[in-house]
Amino acid sequence: MSIAQNKKALHDYFIEERYEAGIALEGWEAKAIRAGRVQLKEAYVVVSKGEVFLVGCHVSPLPTASTHVHPDPTRTRKLLLHAEEIRRLIGKVEQRGYTLVPLDMHYRNGRIKLEIGLARGKKLHDKREVERQREWERERQRLLRVR
Repeated sequence: MSIAQNKKALHDYFIEERYEAGIALEGWEAKAIRAGRVQLKEAYVVVSKGEVFLVGCHVSPLPTASTHVHPDPTRTRKLLLHAEEIRRLIGKVEQRGYTLVPLDMHYRNGRIKLEIGLARGKKLHDKREVERQREWERERQRLLRVR
């Protein structure tokens, strides 16, 4: 079951590989995410010192958050991956010029997971080509229905 999606990522990037990562969250963040108060639109993933972090993900605190907690909605959150997956990602990001983008936040066995994609940026002509293909598919379906 999906909580939040980054639809802009599919528009701006070619997704080569997908990985599922856990997220190190604080208690108020888990409650807010379960309430659907999360945005992945401006978020991105960075690899630093052998660890993977989610930067720019906005989690709006619930109005009922306790008074002794001072929530930071856009704090950097650590992503939890296997060491082998992290090594593979580091190699591809540093050598081949790929980037890591968050694609989807969802539940898996009651836990909040983040799907990240190893992506290559699209050029403007690539975006136009994808749009032409979509329009052609729509037109083709319309023509097939008329007959």
